[in-house]
Amino acid sequence: MTLPGAPWLHRRGRTLYLEDVALDALARTHGTPLYVYSRAAMRDAARRYERALAGRSHLLCYAMKANSNLAVLQTLAAEGCGFDIVSAGELERVLAAGAPASRVVFSGVGKTRAEMVRALQAGVRCFNVESLAELDRLDDVARALGTRAPVSVRVNPDVDARTHPYISTGLRDNKFGVVHDEALAVYRRAAELPGIDVRGIDCHIGSQITELAPYLDALDRVLDLVEAVEAEGIALHHLDLGGGLGITYTDEQPPAADALVRALLERIDARGHGARELLLEPGRSIVGNAGVLLTEVQYLKPGAHKNFCIVDAAMNDLVRPAMYEAWMGIVPCVERDGTPSVWDVVGPVCESGDWLGRDRALAVAPGDVLAVLSAGAYGMVMASNYNTRARAAEVMVDAGRAHVVRDRETTTQLFAGEHLLPD
Repeated sequence: MTLPGAPWLHRRGRTLYLEDVALDALARTHGTPLYVYSRAAMRDAARRYERALAGRSHLLCYAMKANSNLAVLQTLAAEGCGFDIVSAGELERVLAAGAPASRVVFSGVGKTRAEMVRALQAGVRCFNVESLAELDRLDDVARALGTRAPVSVRVNPDVDARTHPYISTGLRDNKFGVVHDEALAVYRRAAELPGIDVRGIDCHIGSQITELAPYLDALDRVLDLVEAVEAEGIALHHLDLGGGLGITYTDEQPPAADALVRALLERIDARGHGARELLLEPGRSIVGNAGVLLTEVQYLKPGAHKNFCIVDAAMNDLVRPAMYEAWMGIVPCVERDGTPSVWDVVGPVCESGDWLGRDRALAVAPGDVLAVLSAGAYGMVMASNYNTRARAAEVMVDAGRAHVVRDRETTTQLFAGEHLLPD
C-alpha cells in the first residue's frame, strides 16, 4: 500500500514513520490527539512549484488558511514563499513568523475597516478586492491614511471546478469575487479612485481540484478580461490565478504541481501575456499530505449493525469528515496480527456527526494509536473547543528530530477570559 505522504510517510516493518521518527513513539511521548508534520514534505512541495516557475517573474503565495502554525509559515518563508491571507489575524501570524508584509496578498470578502488600516500600515503587497462596496471602502481608508491601496480585482469566472460545493468559489452563485460580466465596470471605477492603485487581476475557483480543465477554462476567461481592461488604458501588472490544487486522500489523481504550472504558462504564452508577473496561491497541495493526526483507541464497541472504534480525537480536532463527509485514510501506527474487522472510527463528542472514518477494516485493540492521514491541511487550523475540549498539540519533524510547535491547551486556558457574575 502506497501511503499518501510517501516517501516521508512510510513503514519500517510494522511501524509507521514520518521521516525518521516513529509515530507511535511520538504519541507515547506527547500524548494524543497529536498533529505531526514533516518539514521536508512541505519544503519539497513548495520547491516543486518554484522549479516549475523558474525563469518567470512570479510569487508563490501560500494560502495560509490551510495551516497557519508559525513553524509552518517560518518554513515556507525560508523557501521564498509569500502568503495569501484572509484576515488581520493571519497577517499578524505572517509577521510573527518573520516574513515581510510586502510578500502578502490580502483576500476575503469581508475585510473590515480596521483590517484595511492595519494591512495598509504594514505594507501588504496587494488587496484582492471582491466587491464594489469593498473597493469604495478601501479607497476611503487609503485616502484617510494619505496613501494608495494596491489592488487586484478578484473575478468570478463562473467556472465549475467540479469539487465539493462548500469549497467551490468560482461559480456565479458563490459569494466570492466580482461577476465576470461586471468586472470591467469595477476596473473603470477603480481607475477613477484617488486612493486606489490598480495592480493586477485575481481569480480563484475552488479547492481540492483534481483536473487541469477548470484552471484553463478560468484562465481563458481571465485573459479575455485582461485584454478588455487594458484596451481601456488600465494597465495590469500581474495575474493571480489562485490555488486549489488537490491532493491524494484515497484514489484521486490530481495533476502534479509542475504539470499545472506548465499548462498555465503554455496558455499564457500562447495568448501573448508571458511578460506579466504570475502569482499562485497553493495551500492544501503544500501541506495536506505533510501531516497526520494521531489518536489513541479508547474502546471497541461491537454492535448488531455497526461496530464502533472509539478514539480520543473528535470532530473538534478534525472537522473535515463531519463538515464535508471527507474520506481520510486511517491506519494503525503499529500493525498487529489478527483478522481486521470493519469499524466506524468515532470520537467522544456528543454528536452523531462526530466521526473520523466509516466502514474501515482495522485490526485494533484499546490502547493502539491510529494515524489519520493527509491531515496537514484544514485540520488543526479548523479545530474548536466544542464540549470544552482542549485543542491538540502540534509537532514538526525535521531531520530526525521532533519539535513541539504548539503546546497542548489546558482546560483552564479555555475559560481564562470568562468571568463569573458578582453574587
